[in-house]
Amino acid sequence: MTGRIFLIGLLLAAPAFAGEESASLLDKNGVCFGAYMDFGETEDNVTLEGIENFEELAGKSPVIIASSSYWGEQSFPSANLSLIDRHGAVPLVFWSPWDKPYDQNKGPDKFSLREILAGKWDAYIDSWADGAKAFGKPFLVSFCNEMNGDWFPWSGAYYGAEKGGPDVFKNAWRYVVDRVRARGAHNVLWVYHVNAFPAVNDYWNLMASYYPGPDYVDWLGLSVYGKQFREDGNWAEFGDLLAWPYKEITALDPDKPVMLAEFGVGEFPKAGDKAKWFSDAFTLIPGYPRIKAAVYWHERWQNEDGSFSNLRINSSPAALEAFKKGLGDTRWICRDRAAE
Repeated sequence: MTGRIFLIGLLLAAPAFAGEESASLLDKNGVCFGAYMDFGETEDNVTLEGIENFEELAGKSPVIIASSSYWGEQSFPSANLSLIDRHGAVPLVFWSPWDKPYDQNKGPDKFSLREILAGKWDAYIDSWADGAKAFGKPFLVSFCNEMNGDWFPWSGAYYGAEKGGPDVFKNAWRYVVDRVRARGAHNVLWVYHVNAFPAVNDYWNLMASYYPGPDYVDWLGLSVYGKQFREDGNWAEFGDLLAWPYKEITALDPDKPVMLAEFGVGEFPKAGDKAKWFSDAFTLIPGYPRIKAAVYWHERWQNEDGSFSNLRINSSPAALEAFKKGLGDTRWICRDRAAE
């Protein structure tokens, strides 16, 4: 369980849980491995079978297990967090103000940032916070992830610079965090989670534009994806995808730990070598000193054009072999399944 203990130490090093040994914990070498394991369309059907099937493939148990909590469900995922905790992992929850049917590439819905700021959803936020407090243990929350994209209803692209989009986002973030903390849920560790590259390449859509400030953030998070769709441009090697975004996000704060809150790539053998992409990722990530955790996105889905996006670690024998070999690097912190 050393991986979980190490991550808990990092969690305790965040402002809300500051301790005397914080500095030494953050100086430790190693990256905690995490995963999202294809928990269904709403990303919240967390099952022991799903977790164990992934671990059988990977040969290791992740320290972090990710799932989602969509506002359209109007509930706190108590059962999911308890299952993950009993399994010995730390939960990462993507808490998304998103209404059914959860279609991407549409503008703000009834959970818009302005409706949140107007107080319309205070009762739900308070109830969710009460659930978090009752859970009692530290867990990670990525709220309104990838806001510099254009696919989610809270994306800055839908609010725009002329409408004060980044300011609306920052105010909504602070509003929600303040309400959750006011309910006593100080075990929530907030992950400021951006996409590696913005959908709109303009100054107002930079990572810094949305940053709500150090008092409201415990971890800095990045989504780093390679090719996901058949018609989605050229293949990009992992090293090229991480180098600049790492510089941009670490410039936001000199001390906060960084996680790859999502990383992954599809299987497109005519475009590029997924096995090499995996090998590069597992070799390069530990070389970035502030990256303390990385969460792989293990999912497969069918697109409207009939093509498939297969990001699963076992999309091919070569990919799976490279993944397992990379995860065996001693710089990666996992829970050895044989030791459980």
